[in-house]
Amino acid sequence: MLDAAVKALSQMFSPPFRSVLLKSIGLALFLIVVLAIGIGAGADWLARWGTVYVEGTVGSSYHGALSIAATILSIAAGLGVLVGAIFLMPAVTALVASFFVDEIADHVEKAYYPNEAPGQPLPVGRALWEGSKTALLAVLVYLCATPFLLFAGFGLLIFFFATAFLLGREYFELAAMRFRPAAEAKLLRKRHGMTVFVAGMFIAAFVSIPILNLATPLFGMAFMVHMHKKLTRQDLVARR
Repeated sequence: MLDAAVKALSQMFSPPFRSVLLKSIGLALFLIVVLAIGIGAGADWLARWGTVYVEGTVGSSYHGALSIAATILSIAAGLGVLVGAIFLMPAVTALVASFFVDEIADHVEKAYYPNEAPGQPLPVGRALWEGSKTALLAVLVYLCATPFLLFAGFGLLIFFFATAFLLGREYFELAAMRFRPAAEAKLLRKRHGMTVFVAGMFIAAFVSIPILNLATPLFGMAFMVHMHKKLTRQDLVARR
């Protein structure tokens, strides 16, 4: 597993990966900016609407105090967007990865497994579906874990392990589906569930590093291509 992680890291900034890296980072930044603008605008509108509603209920004599409260809430919402962007990176990178699955996997297979049959490109719809599912689940986990952040960082542990499971599952299945049907890829992942989960911790650790986490799709996919090859060989040896 460490060998697979080292190989993935060493290839990330190689010439064949650079164009994918730039496209991946560009798309991730675009999604984050759009998400941040949307959340910020929504929070600002809610604060202003709340001010008007409360003022209409209690009277205009509280206008000054309510305006100050709305400003504070708007600032808090802005800070919340920045913090949320960090926690939503797993969701963003999961979606981004679905656009570059085959391009990343092709580079890894050509570099490390040139004598083996290459994987078959995934249908775009299938890749996007898998990425969207993981992204939505990551958002749901973030929302559920947020209240637990108040309990000595317990929410961070929930978020880390959930991210490890979700991203480990997605990247492994995307790598496996290039060589086998989706149902078979899921069975393989379940058969080696603990190994894939531990491998997912590497990806969860990577995505938790600011700035560097923009390259998570490259690391995660390259890493799981190696893990899929490794586990496939283990199964072949076990059957003999």
